[in-house]
Amino acid sequence: MEHWTEYTRLFTALFVILDPFGAVPILLALTIKFTNYERRRAVNVASATVFLVLVVSLLLGESMLQAMGTSLASFRVGGGIVLLLMALSMLQAETGALRSTPSEEAEAEEKSSIGVVPLAIPLLAGPGAISTVIIEMHRSDAQLHALPVVLVIGLVCLLLWITLRMAATIGRVLGHTGLKIINRLFGLILAAIAIEIMANGLKELFPALAA
Repeated sequence: MEHWTEYTRLFTALFVILDPFGAVPILLALTIKFTNYERRRAVNVASATVFLVLVVSLLLGESMLQAMGTSLASFRVGGGIVLLLMALSMLQAETGALRSTPSEEAEAEEKSSIGVVPLAIPLLAGPGAISTVIIEMHRSDAQLHALPVVLVIGLVCLLLWITLRMAATIGRVLGHTGLKIINRLFGLILAAIAIEIMANGLKELFPALAA
């Protein structure tokens, strides 16, 4: 297992990347015609889907990289770029096309449940969150490393579920301006994390940079 600070860093990164507060106005807009029961069901499905997608990515990430013939260093740089693009969108208080496209949101409005698409995928468990857990899995060769990572994912998904279940209340209390402020703050944190991930990947690709 890694030092406990490694897992707190992962928790912060995942929570910021999933950005449940940024998902609140989207959830409210997509479920405006839903009953309270239907909205709760959509939140339950979304939270469970996010957890499953991230755990599967964690366990199968290495096999995926080997199948694609991609080095971890290259994946770190690519994942960092994805996170940086997400951060720039968040700093502008926008959802960003990396999370969901207008066509996906329009299609969701015609469905009885939007828990899986686009709420869970790709809005929450998108490229940024998936690349983060895959990179994290390669930070340690310890056999027990996967267990605390799964626990961190579970804790983040629990907080995600609580936040989305309280979406209507949070929307009323914070308002549109308050949600934008939180979104921008998360974007700033995510930008710093993205730069760190890219820097580590570049050092592995070009060892001279680490000298």
